[in-house]
Amino acid sequence: MKVNSPEELATELDRVGYLADEGVATAAFLALRMQRPLFCEGEPGTGKTSLAVSLSEALGLPLVRLQCHEGIDAAQALYEWDFPRQLLHLRALEAGSEHLDVDAAEQSLFTERFLLARPLLRALKESPCVLLVDGIDRADDEFEAFLLQLLDENAVTIPEFGEIRAARPPLVLLTSNRTREVHDALKRRCLYHWLEHPDLAREVAILRRRLPGVGERLATQVAAAVRRLRELELLKPPGIAESLDWAQALLTLNRSELDAEAAARTLGAVLKYSEDLDRVRAKLDTVLS
Repeated sequence: MKVNSPEELATELDRVGYLADEGVATAAFLALRMQRPLFCEGEPGTGKTSLAVSLSEALGLPLVRLQCHEGIDAAQALYEWDFPRQLLHLRALEAGSEHLDVDAAEQSLFTERFLLARPLLRALKESPCVLLVDGIDRADDEFEAFLLQLLDENAVTIPEFGEIRAARPPLVLLTSNRTREVHDALKRRCLYHWLEHPDLAREVAILRRRLPGVGERLATQVAAAVRRLRELELLKPPGIAESLDWAQALLTLNRSELDAEAAARTLGAVLKYSEDLDRVRAKLDTVLS
C-alpha cells in the first residue's frame, strides 16, 4: 500500500488502532519513503513494538520479528545449516554411487534446500515486509556490527552459499529501551525517533479505542492517575500496556470510576514491583486527586 504523506499514514495507523502523533507518523513515513531503517528509543511501554506491528497491518505487509537478547548470534538471527538433513543427503549419495565425486557432493550440501532461514534472512527473501529488530540494546556489540551490512546494503553474505539481496528493501524498525547506548555506527544508518508517553488526551483516546466498554470518565481517571504514577520515583513506571490492563481490570470488576477502594484492589494491574506498590499505597490519595 502506498501512502503519500505523514497524515495519510497516521490515518492508516488509526484504522488499525494505533493513534500516532505527528512526530511518530512523520518518522515512520520518512523511513518508508527514504528506505531507511527507523531507530526508535523510549521508555518501556511507549508503543515502540506496537508501531511496527501496526505498520505491517496498515501497509498490508508481513511482519518479521527478531527478538534480541544477550548472546544472540548469526545462527539465531540470520541462518543455520540443517545438519541432520545434510548428513542424510550425504549418506544417500554415498549409498547410491561407488565413486563419489567429493567436490560435487560438497557443493550439493550447501544449497537452499538445506538453508534454515532465521528472521533476518527471511526478511530479505520475503521483502517487501516490515522487519522488527526488537530490543537491540539487549544484544551484544558484536551483533550490532553484524547488522551493519544488512542495514547498508539490504543484503547478507553466506560464505558457503553467496550473497542474498532483497529485491526491495524491507521497512526496518529497531527498538531500544536504552538499557545501554547503541553504537554510533548503527545509529548513523538509521533515522531516529524518541517515543514519549502520550499526553493525557491521546492516552484517553487509546484507552477508549482499545477498550470500547470504558467510559469517558473512567478512561480520563485512569490516564490521569497513570500520568501521576509516572512522575513518582518508581522502579517500573507504567506504560500504555499497564494503563490498558488497569482499565480492563476495573471494567472486569464492573467499576465505572476509579476511587480509592477500587484503585487499592487493582494496583497489581498497573504496578509490578512490591516496592512500587508500597510507595503508591502510601500516596494513593495524591495519585487519585
